[in-house]
Amino acid sequence: MKRKNLRKRKTKLQTKKRVTIYTDGACSGNPGPGGWAAILCYKGSEKEICGGEAETTNNRMELTGVIEALSCLKEPCAVELYSDSKYVIDGLSLGWAKGWEKNGWIKADKKPALNPDLWEKLLELTAVHEMEYHWVKGHADNSKNNRCDELAVKMRDKFQKGEET
Repeated sequence: MKRKNLRKRKTKLQTKKRVTIYTDGACSGNPGPGGWAAILCYKGSEKEICGGEAETTNNRMELTGVIEALSCLKEPCAVELYSDSKYVIDGLSLGWAKGWEKNGWIKADKKPALNPDLWEKLLELTAVHEMEYHWVKGHADNSKNNRCDELAVKMRDKFQKGEET
């Protein structure tokens, strides 16, 4: 009987939708106006999303791009996340954010972790999905990362000019 249940569980895991997400953030000044963008890819289809804020930091925009992308998913998925932000990728893949949360948002160097509000949301969202993390070099040869950068910069520029969407 136990074997049957294990097989059912394994089959259920294998049937999760596989989604690839690319994200980026941009900021003029730090803090200053910023933008974020994400591309969600599923079975040959792509969805681009983007936004921004009038007063923010680059790391907040990097985090927001991932949060907004994961928030688009309507069910638990197998997610491959690509970002040029070491802050995001290392914070998740190396368990830093979980450690900060466990320690009351205090880092190993005893300083407060920045952006705990966003990290908390991000940890909640990543807990729902099977996550794989990939760091990509920014402004290099990854076309989807470059497209995210283009969208994030466009949003940053809108907020810089006061053309908030």
